[in-house]
Amino acid sequence: MVDVDDKLSTKRIAKAQATVYVGPTIAALIENNELKKGDVLSISQMAAIVAAKKTSDLIPLCHNIPLSSIKVETNLNSSTHEVHILAKVKCDGKTGVEMEALTAVSIAALTVYDMCKAVSHEILIKNIMLVEKTGGKSEFYRKQFGHDASTLETRTMEQRAPERMPPPTRPYRTDPIVTNEQFVPMYI
Repeated sequence: MVDVDDKLSTKRIAKAQATVYVGPTIAALIENNELKKGDVLSISQMAAIVAAKKTSDLIPLCHNIPLSSIKVETNLNSSTHEVHILAKVKCDGKTGVEMEALTAVSIAALTVYDMCKAVSHEILIKNIMLVEKTGGKSEFYRKQFGHDASTLETRTMEQRAPERMPPPTRPYRTDPIVTNEQFVPMYI
């Protein structure tokens, strides 16, 4: 884990989103609350809250952060047959809460899938992304959410003091591994 002992404790906020395409049949069932497993929007909202609180248990190198607020909105767009999920997570701490927000929307999307899969497997989870992050060294605002261009990525690497710039890293090798050995599957 990254050592955050020397960082200042600040108010940190992160927002993330996800979209789940469910199709017209499932959208109608969600709208009328007729799925066998219950109210998809409420249950996925609760799953998101639980997931945000359990992020450090799910992602090995995440810090266990005392969260001060988790707000999750789930709504159905009947015209596009999509469930939209938005999570906003807050804390006062030494490290950010973007992983908690992303975990919340991811688990909410998986919950929607789980609750609807008996009707169809043609469900598509898409657009899981960080929408904004404030507090700490850097801030981030995603362009398509209507933020002024001058505020985007307000504190970038170039604006930081040169002595605080991280050392350059070597790029990962992306060439394929070539071997002369024949692949033989082993069953045990």
